[in-house]
Amino acid sequence: MITLEQLNTASQAEFVQLLDGTYEHSPWIAAQAWARRPFTSLAQLKLALAEGVRSSDRAAQLALIRAHPELAGKAMVSQTLTAESTNEQGKAGLTDCTHEEFARIQQLNADYSARFGFPFTLAVRGPRGQGLPKAEIIATFARRLNNHPDFELAECLRNIHRIAELRLNDKFGHSPDLGNLVWDWAERLSTNTDPGYAERGELTVTYLTDAHRACAQRLSHWMREECGFDEVSIDAVGNVVGIYHGSDPQATRLLTGSHYDTVRNGGKYDGRLGIFVPMACVRELHRQGWRLPFGFEVVGFAEEEGQRYKATFLGSGALTGHFDAAWLDQQDTDGITMREAINHAGLCIDDIPKLQRDPARYLGFVEVHIEQGPVLNEVDLPLGIVTSINGSVRFVGEIIGMASHAGTTPMDRRRDAATAAAELALYVEKRGSSVPHLVSTVGMLEVPNGSINVVPGRCTFSLDIRATTNEVRDACAADTRSALQAICERRGVHYKLEETMRAAAAPSAPKWQQRWERAVETLGLPVFRMPSGAGHDAMKLHEIMPQAMLFVRGLNAGISHNPLESITSDDADLCVRAFQNLLNQLAAEQ
Repeated sequence: MITLEQLNTASQAEFVQLLDGTYEHSPWIAAQAWARRPFTSLAQLKLALAEGVRSSDRAAQLALIRAHPELAGKAMVSQTLTAESTNEQGKAGLTDCTHEEFARIQQLNADYSARFGFPFTLAVRGPRGQGLPKAEIIATFARRLNNHPDFELAECLRNIHRIAELRLNDKFGHSPDLGNLVWDWAERLSTNTDPGYAERGELTVTYLTDAHRACAQRLSHWMREECGFDEVSIDAVGNVVGIYHGSDPQATRLLTGSHYDTVRNGGKYDGRLGIFVPMACVRELHRQGWRLPFGFEVVGFAEEEGQRYKATFLGSGALTGHFDAAWLDQQDTDGITMREAINHAGLCIDDIPKLQRDPARYLGFVEVHIEQGPVLNEVDLPLGIVTSINGSVRFVGEIIGMASHAGTTPMDRRRDAATAAAELALYVEKRGSSVPHLVSTVGMLEVPNGSINVVPGRCTFSLDIRATTNEVRDACAADTRSALQAICERRGVHYKLEETMRAAAAPSAPKWQQRWERAVETLGLPVFRMPSGAGHDAMKLHEIMPQAMLFVRGLNAGISHNPLESITSDDADLCVRAFQNLLNQLAAEQ
């Protein structure tokens, strides 16, 4: 085992030798990092090595990728792999392939090399370090064949950094135990999924289904039995509430949490990560017998996604006093009203108004969440500080022209609704790119009852605009509406446009954002500030108390709302430790 002290006092040659094998046949990476000593944490060392690769030229990056052997390739067969690669491919079972598996991987190796000109690189030990199943390796191989070459080169480098991270863990004898705990909870909770999805191996948990209620029971059990919360309950809307008292049980509390429902065929970490991380913190506090000078309340919100009923932020909205009684009469696709679902779950509708929290009893609200985007991946950072949750507005629209024969209608006499919508979509793309931290999207575009030989007479579309401030959002919406009117007038068509949703921006409270920043800096990591383009429960709590969020890097280019959504246990471990740092800061301030 090696230590940071050894590295910090080593000569460059000794430094490179101590890190030998971290990056396959590429000692230049360690040689570059030597100049950045001293390192205060293993996370800081990992980042320095990754930044050295990112700042190198494309030729050096390609050479690094090409230094890695093919999976189950010639080097494995001839037993000429490095010891590190032998260990990794062995843990993933690649040294024990069936004839069919071996043949399939060989074909994929050939196809990949022909397409990209470098070997397929994958951290086969996986996000938990235990090894990926061969079926997942083959599926990932096949999926990534469709990537753009530039994207795939970056994906290879990301996987190489993960390989290096696991090798460094071995060299330092480091195990991300708290991250492993969080990762394992996510795996165990994901075994509960709604009927119709379970049969396909998909994760779907919607409000107050059997799977949803099973999740609530599991969370409450873990809070009580594994973590040592003092009070655990499931409230009148299905929120799971865990309270860890401070040294004075009557002291004000820090509120945290996120949602445990999912989108259909979603991922294991969206929302749930923000429940598990503070649970791990409470577990450690309980094991150490330590009481904070404030209370700590962790809430698993029952609903945020609006999948079963058209009622988003139902769980967090109940805490802010914004539960809309009209929601109770909404019906799901089976005709079951929300009122019936709540009664069937044994919850008491009359108690919902009592869930409203008194802001004077709370210090504030903080939330941990998977990023749900590619930014942290691109800068090789595990954690990011959220500056603001974007305000958003949504519309559904329709352009009405004239359906006519595609063969007999001259081009200068057409009133084509689809091309008008296409022109609008291009404007939306350009306008959304014109201002930092503004995004604008046409997500749905449809020609109802369209035909291959008919000029479209109708085209429906959606519009989603988000920005860090309401003013930037509204300016984009006004410009887009003006552009739509001008396009339709010029083309001789007309339109309808209906606003369907509006949410105000939720900037982070400066003091709380600064606490997250210091918590991350204490880990030896740089502060990286970024807005959140997605909505979160913190948006609701923002209405009654100060809030701030911490983002965690996701794998697979940060994809979310998708089965490929994933994190590493190492990143989860850093997140737990950042949260612990925040709690320590807050304790010192009391």
